[in-house]
Amino acid sequence: MQKWVMSGLFFVACALALVLLFTLPGKEQVAQENKTQMPEVTLNAEQAETVVKANCISCHGDQLEGLAGPNLQNIGATMSTEQLYKVISKGKGSMMPGFKDKLQDEEIANVALWLAEKK
Repeated sequence: MQKWVMSGLFFVACALALVLLFTLPGKEQVAQENKTQMPEVTLNAEQAETVVKANCISCHGDQLEGLAGPNLQNIGATMSTEQLYKVISKGKGSMMPGFKDKLQDEEIANVALWLAEKK
C-alpha cells in the first residue's frame, strides 16, 4: 500500500515538473521583460524642469542640491541616461519611488536626458 502512495506522489511530482518546465518563461524571456526600454525622445528642457518641479523637489531640493534624496546637480557625470531612466521608472530602494505609474514613459525619458546633461 505504501509503495502505491509513494509512486502516486512521485507521478504527480513528475507531472507537475513537466507542466512547469513547459509553461514557465526562460531566463532570456525574463531578462527581456525586466529590461527597461527607454523611448526615443528629443530633449525638451522646459518640460523636464516642469516635471522635476512637480515631482522631485520635495526630496531633491529646488536646485537639485539634495534634501532627503541625493544631490542631482552633477548626476550626469556618474550615471548614463539609461541608468537614470531605469531609476526614475522603477525607483531605487525604499527612499526613491518609481514613477512608471505616475508619469508617461516619454516624460521620464525627457527628465533622464535632462539630468544626464548635468555634469
